Amino acid sequence: MPETPPKQQAAGNVRRAFNRAARTFDEYAVLHREIGERLFERLAYMQIEPALVMDLGAGTGHSARLLEKRYGSARILLVDIASAMLEKARNQKRRWFSRALFCCADAAHLSLPDGMVDLVFSNLVLPWCEDLAAVFSECQRVLRPGGLFIFSTFGPGTLSELREAWARVDQHPHVGFFLDMHDVGDVLIRSGFSAPVLDRDNITLTYTELQGLLRDLRGTGARNSHISRAQGLTGRSTFNALAKAYEPRREAGCLPATFEVVFGHAWKPLPNARAQDGSTVSTFPLHQLTRRAP
Repeated sequence: MPETPPKQQAAGNVRRAFNRAARTFDEYAVLHREIGERLFERLAYMQIEPALVMDLGAGTGHSARLLEKRYGSARILLVDIASAMLEKARNQKRRWFSRALFCCADAAHLSLPDGMVDLVFSNLVLPWCEDLAAVFSECQRVLRPGGLFIFSTFGPGTLSELREAWARVDQHPHVGFFLDMHDVGDVLIRSGFSAPVLDRDNITLTYTELQGLLRDLRGTGARNSHISRAQGLTGRSTFNALAKAYEPRREAGCLPATFEVVFGHAWKPLPNARAQDGSTVSTFPLHQLTRRAP
């Protein structure tokens, strides 16, 4: 059985953080866009012609615009928990004949009918979801049989440098809990998906000062939404202690920040398809695979 994450994300805190970040998100979301574009490129291996695509956790709409160009005849449904993000996406320049739709909803409680979506595309939403099984079950429910779920998330090695530095300062949780890739695959299977494939990669950003990393995290809404988090702002003395604890990581004049990125996809099985267990989870690089819908 996979490790069960602690109940760490307060949905109201997550919604407020991303609503606040809507104004600055595009300025600081370099990593988010890079991962989203890598995820989008993986669609080239998928033989699917969707009529309705759901961008789950659409943010300000960067991925939705890519999806709109790739699937010109499809409708793109942008779903996000933060209404301010969707408003920013709605105001972005779009094709004059765009048929984009917008829905403000929690990923674990989608207000959509069963089996209406052909493709669910989800970039870096799962790290902010408390109940991964509920999100996967909702994605499986709204997909038609033979539909595709493709996503990115963070693995447990994400922000390891920041996590270790904070551990030298206090005992409060400051960095989120991220499931291992194999555990994510197990949850996919239990949620009714077929033929999941997952792989991972490390992306390391570098900063001249710690403040740059913290500014990027705040600017994209990646704040500490842990229910047990310390309350109030980080004081100067605490920040100085954190910076001192992080400093031994400096190499060639820069501070590294590692992000373990997990990419995955799975299909909603056709009726009467054989149920799968965890032994069917594949974890080889996606570039080795060409996949048809089941």
